[in-house]
Amino acid sequence: MSNRVRSLWSDRDARTAVKRYAKQGANEDLALRTYTTRLLGGEPRLVQHGGGNTSVKTTVKDATGTSIEVLCVKGSGWDMATIEPPGLPAVRLAPLLRLATLKSLSDEDMVALQRGNLIDPNAPTPSVETLLHAFIPRKFIDHTHANAVLALCDRANGVELCRKVYGGRVAVVPYVMPGFDLAIACKTVFDANPKVEGLVLHKHGIFSFGATAREAYGRMIALVSRAERYIARERGRRVETAKIPKRLASATDIAPIIRGLLALPLDRNEGRYTRFVLDHRAGDDVLAYVNGRDLARYSQRGPVTPDHVIRTKPKPFILPAPDVGELETFAKAARKAIEKYENNYRRYFARHNAKARPKKKPLDPAPRVVLVPGVGLFGVGTSAKDAAIAADVAETCIEVTAAAERGGGFESLTDRQQFDMEYWSLEQAKLAGRKDKTLQGQIAIVTGGAGTIGAAIGTALRAQGAEVALLDLHADKVTTAAKKIGGLGVACDVTDRKSIDAAFAKVVGAYGGLDILVSNAGAAWQGRIGSVSDDILRKSFELNFFAHQNAAQAAVRIMRMQGTGGSLLFNVSKQAVNPGPDFGPYGLPKAATLALMRQYAVDYGDEGITSNAVNADRIRSGLLTDDFVRSRAKARGVSEHDYMAGNLLGREVRAEDVADAFVVLALARKSTGAVLTVDGGNIAAAMR
Repeated sequence: MSNRVRSLWSDRDARTAVKRYAKQGANEDLALRTYTTRLLGGEPRLVQHGGGNTSVKTTVKDATGTSIEVLCVKGSGWDMATIEPPGLPAVRLAPLLRLATLKSLSDEDMVALQRGNLIDPNAPTPSVETLLHAFIPRKFIDHTHANAVLALCDRANGVELCRKVYGGRVAVVPYVMPGFDLAIACKTVFDANPKVEGLVLHKHGIFSFGATAREAYGRMIALVSRAERYIARERGRRVETAKIPKRLASATDIAPIIRGLLALPLDRNEGRYTRFVLDHRAGDDVLAYVNGRDLARYSQRGPVTPDHVIRTKPKPFILPAPDVGELETFAKAARKAIEKYENNYRRYFARHNAKARPKKKPLDPAPRVVLVPGVGLFGVGTSAKDAAIAADVAETCIEVTAAAERGGGFESLTDRQQFDMEYWSLEQAKLAGRKDKTLQGQIAIVTGGAGTIGAAIGTALRAQGAEVALLDLHADKVTTAAKKIGGLGVACDVTDRKSIDAAFAKVVGAYGGLDILVSNAGAAWQGRIGSVSDDILRKSFELNFFAHQNAAQAAVRIMRMQGTGGSLLFNVSKQAVNPGPDFGPYGLPKAATLALMRQYAVDYGDEGITSNAVNADRIRSGLLTDDFVRSRAKARGVSEHDYMAGNLLGREVRAEDVADAFVVLALARKSTGAVLTVDGGNIAAAMR
């Protein structure tokens, strides 16, 4: 923990926040609460992905103009680093305080009561720790899961150690699961120690209080800094490094293998899987941790704070260090290891669910963190965002665990406590309401991604939940196009095998593998076939045929490593089946690509890899520019629309229509070797 937290309070920024948020109707209390919440949320050593909350007790006016005492507390779904005043919904304070007299209160009733007392019924659901904030009689309250504090309290003697470090400045609360019982426990401890500046929650985090936003924030920084200074002085045991192969495989070498092993079959006959995205991390701290000789001991203790188990499951998955020349051996060992991990998870669930009331519905058994000596860690999720969150949380776990180990030994929650948190009814309700998109967890590459059609395909795949990488020769354009859809842009010359291999490696490095290839890049060279030069014809074949082969070969290599099938999709255009005059240099390689698509269907169908194509015509794009359309329409004496809509349906076909066809084929699990025509109706180009 060499980098330490520090106060970022600025009087000027605070005044600016008050003025800015006043325009949104926020009073000074709420404005300053928002300002310091963002300061806390922007420091990952304090807050990681929802692991904290803040509040302020203030007054607001209702619709009648009556002043009401409220608690403005962080709402569900808001990120503390970017929070705005609406992210701190106002809850009537008096009804909350009356709940302190109850002996018990279910989580569901607690949430309902909190929502029922919102000033704005459309506001986000208040934090599950709302009652804790309400029961502590201080104006401003901050809560974080500060790494340094966790490194102190996540030990067998954590309670005693925190009392030693802080003296009477804070009171320590033994571990209680978040909810009503924790709120009562904290109130009881505070009432017995009313002069404290905060509370440390054993194996959970820290609270600080203040009469002002600045005081509460300043105390949080001071208390965390005190823990950091203590940890820096500890000189405990060193982590012994395990023996690592001299010829280590890289993350991109093994990621597809790991990703394939993690995939959960939903219906093998349908070729449907729950697929995961990977996020690789390999900083110095991560490597020191995964290379430790005792990795199997300290990594299996559990999460460093309760909510992490929801992101990462109770335990990470450990794989052997991979030798670059022994990847088949690695794959076999990994297959046995994942079977053992999943069976252990099922036993863990069954053991604790036997005592659960009511019974819980099992979550999937796939790990959310994978540790590989010599290589690093992989965060696992059904989206790139979820994978990154898992990786972030894993890095936090590594920092806290390493510090606690140096000081005597890391200790997490008990298995039962982990189960209760992982299968918390409030989290189960969230999961029950979650609906994944049709391509959730899948990874797609689109070549020619900076063009009109390529960008539309990327947009359509992204809308269905896929993680999308756009490849194009034009670096600036493809970066811009990818940014618009929240994907990855990679500069690539698809006619160059080395460039293709490098680009696909970047995609695997970013997401872990590949499920869908849309080989779309192309250009329309023209010329009468009897007189066209060999140079033009060869250039066209390089881009309109060999580039498709380059991409497909690279894709199939990755898909076979995963062992979960995949989808190859080719843009063949109508020229492949309905050649036009003077378009031979374009149509001939496209016809060859049509045959290529069918060959891939024949050769790899038994491995679950489908191969299909889209046959499109008259699409405004780089191949059919506005100038070209204008000149053709003028030559025929018709309007541009009439020229473009010169088909049986009389409708102009757009890039988005082509993109929709590719999505249909990506979802088709029982079609291969097929061509889907998108041209508004052109019998001459119909497949027959």
